Amino acid sequence: MTVPITTRPWLPGGIPPGGATRLFCFPHAGASAAVYREWVLAADDELAVLPVQLPGRAERGRETPHTDVESLVDAAIDGLGDALTGDFAFFGHSVGALTAYLLTRRLAERGATLPKHLFVSGRAAPQLPDTRLQLRDLPDERLAAELHALGGLPDVLRRERELLALFLPLMRADLAVNETYRHVPGEPLPVPLTVFGGDRDPRADLDELSAWLELAADSAMVTYPGGHFYLEQRVPELLGVIHRKLGR
Repeated sequence: MTVPITTRPWLPGGIPPGGATRLFCFPHAGASAAVYREWVLAADDELAVLPVQLPGRAERGRETPHTDVESLVDAAIDGLGDALTGDFAFFGHSVGALTAYLLTRRLAERGATLPKHLFVSGRAAPQLPDTRLQLRDLPDERLAAELHALGGLPDVLRRERELLALFLPLMRADLAVNETYRHVPGEPLPVPLTVFGGDRDPRADLDELSAWLELAADSAMVTYPGGHFYLEQRVPELLGVIHRKLGR
C-alpha cells in the first residue's frame, strides 16, 4: 500500500509516490471526491487514482462552489499546480467530463504538460446545443424529483428536508457550471479521447455521446447497459479499459 507524500485541498488523498500514471477524477454534480473511493481501492500500483475535491463540499464545505466552468478550470490549474506534470490522465463524469475537457483545452492553450489521455463519461458532447430541461432554477421539490429520477439523489436526502436544504445549493451551483457553458470551437484535442456512457442515459443519448468523437483525431467510444450512473456497477470494466488505453 502506498502512502501519500503530500496533501492539498484539491487532492485530499495526496499523491502516492512511485511511477504510476496519475488519473485525476472529476466528480458529477453534487458529489465529492469520495464518489471515487471504490476506484482508489480497485486500482493497482500502475495507476494512481486521484479523486479531485472541488470547493464547496466535504472538508472544503466552507468554500464557495464555482458557478461557471471557466473560473473552475482556472482555479483547478492553480490548485493542482505541479501535480499536473509527468505521466497523468483525466477522467470526468457528467459535469466532471466538461471540466476535464476544458482543463485539457486550457493546458494546451498554455503550452503546458498535457494529459496522456482524456476520458469523459455521461455527458453530451459540449459542442451540441443543450435542449433539455434546465434544472438549476427549478423549485426545490421539482429539482429533487428530477434528480431522484436520474438516480442522483439518495432517498434519505429526499426524505429529510433539512439535509436537502443543505445539499441543494451545492447542486444548483454545479448545475450552473454545466448548464451555462457556451461552446467556443477550437482545434482538435491534441490528446487521445475515450468517451464512456450508459446506453439508456436520459441526459446523454448515444448520438450525443458519439459527438465527442469529433473533438479529437484519436477517439473512441465505449458504452455499457445502464442509465446516467451506469458506472457505479462498472468500476472494474472501466479501469480495465483505462489501463489498456494508457498502455499500462
